Amino acid sequence: MTDITLKPIGRIHTPWKSLQECPHNVLQSEQTATIEVFPEYAAGLTALQAKQIDLLYWFDQAPRDLLESVNPHDRQRKGVFAMRSPHRPNPIALSRVPLLAIDGNTLTVGALDCLNGTLLLDIKPAV
Repeated sequence: MTDITLKPIGRIHTPWKSLQECPHNVLQSEQTATIEVFPEYAAGLTALQAKQIDLLYWFDQAPRDLLESVNPHDRQRKGVFAMRSPHRPNPIALSRVPLLAIDGNTLTVGALDCLNGTLLLDIKPAV
């Protein structure tokens, strides 16, 4: 199998409108993000009571042809599989965030390092 099809289940809303605004380390941010789960997937939120959730989302503006990059934290050249860079063959992001509130199909979570409108691929309770 060489083709994979992913269907977004929602959108992430953050204050970040451009790559330049987006923080490299959200641990230093007190911003919150809002997750809009599309109505057809809202039933999937039934009984979600985790304190933290893992989010998988798609970095649509990231280059997909880089295999090495300079790590912004230590300025060392590394392979993309050795760091959390969004620049990778499949720009799938993974973040563990606190789940602060659920209101219908809207989740409020801790800070995320993605642009406003980023497509959400999946939600999993953190274990």
